[in-house]
Amino acid sequence: MPELPEVETTRRGLAPHLEGRRIRHVVLRRPDLRWPIPYEVVDKLPGQRIAAVRRRAKYLLVDTPAGSALLHLGMSGSLRVLPEKTPVEAHDHVDIAIAGGRVLRFNDPRRFGCLLWQAPGETHELLRELGPEPLSDGFDGDWLFELSRGRRAPVKAFLMDQRVVVGVGNIYAAESLFRAGISPLREAGRVSRERYAALADAVKAILGHAIERGGTTLRDFLSPDGLPGYFEQELSVYGRGGEPCRNCGRPLRQASIGQRASVWCGHCQR
Repeated sequence: MPELPEVETTRRGLAPHLEGRRIRHVVLRRPDLRWPIPYEVVDKLPGQRIAAVRRRAKYLLVDTPAGSALLHLGMSGSLRVLPEKTPVEAHDHVDIAIAGGRVLRFNDPRRFGCLLWQAPGETHELLRELGPEPLSDGFDGDWLFELSRGRRAPVKAFLMDQRVVVGVGNIYAAESLFRAGISPLREAGRVSRERYAALADAVKAILGHAIERGGTTLRDFLSPDGLPGYFEQELSVYGRGGEPCRNCGRPLRQASIGQRASVWCGHCQR
């Protein structure tokens, strides 16, 4: 699944082509993706000028005065800005036509993505309970420490809880814990304030670097310009179970934590 850096890469790729443009019409080739597509998408978007393309967690919001289209890429979705006459391919489910003869095209083979609607001045229910953005000032070691008191869940599961901090999925949780030297199995409530400070710094550094490099190359993900990201080449633990640790050379351990495959170094992470 595309994680925060991939979604931010998508946002940055789309924004210059969409912001300030007027929407001409919307084409739905099916009435639903993961959920039914609200009528407002077709009824209210045409004629509106796009004020901004924003990201909240792993969601993208296309803001207009009438409201915002709320998009999620799901497991395999992608968004492209293409010439309007580009032939439609299988799984091209939505076109948002914009001034200048182009369309924002949403392709989603597995249909785990979504296209929803957020009215002006409201916060969609999917966004209401989300924690702070990991690259914001509201996310730091003190926040993690205070929120973790009494928590017996593994620290990796705690870090991936979207109510704690948004957008830290399996890949970046594993890499951040490795950089901070914290075992993913350690109880969240037994991590010190100092170690949480190191973990928050690691999250910011890992995500920031991944965004700069274009996100992680996943099998089903390509960035808006058609090029894959490059961060996967630098992964220290994710997907490397049994391989040598890049720090100490010992074989990396692998287990399931919160029903997600997890890899870590039993020597470097405590």
